[in-house]
Amino acid sequence: MPRRGRVVKRAVALDPKYQSGTLTKFISRIMSNGKRSLAQRVVYSAMEQAENKARKSAMDVFEQALRNTTPLLEVKPRRVGGATYQVPVEIRAERRTALAMRWIAAAARARSGKTMAGKLAAELVDAAQGDGAAVKKREETHRMAEANKAFVHYRW
Repeated sequence: MPRRGRVVKRAVALDPKYQSGTLTKFISRIMSNGKRSLAQRVVYSAMEQAENKARKSAMDVFEQALRNTTPLLEVKPRRVGGATYQVPVEIRAERRTALAMRWIAAAARARSGKTMAGKLAAELVDAAQGDGAAVKKREETHRMAEANKAFVHYRW
């Protein structure tokens, strides 16, 4: 965070195949060691496989998976008088999508399978249908927020 002025958000380039800024961010999330072309190959292959499995367009599957894994609330620790409370707070829109992408990528990496494309396709299809590790993570986060609803007055 700068001491003066505002942070200017840079425009995200659209991905070459589906013309989506959100997909570009997801490719960047999957990318490791700066190998963007490899990450694009993996994601596009996963999208094609997901399209074949779900019998819907690839972007529909991807967007539905993101919608199903996007959290609305999270808990943040707040120290009050020597005690630390888990205070539920709403999440701003950019962080929501960032968390959803992070959870989908982590769940895909944790899956068992042969290729990353296959694991990612399976996770996208599962998330689009409302089950899978990423959706479970969102439900767990919401449960934590619901359980700590009593501390909502400590919000700052």
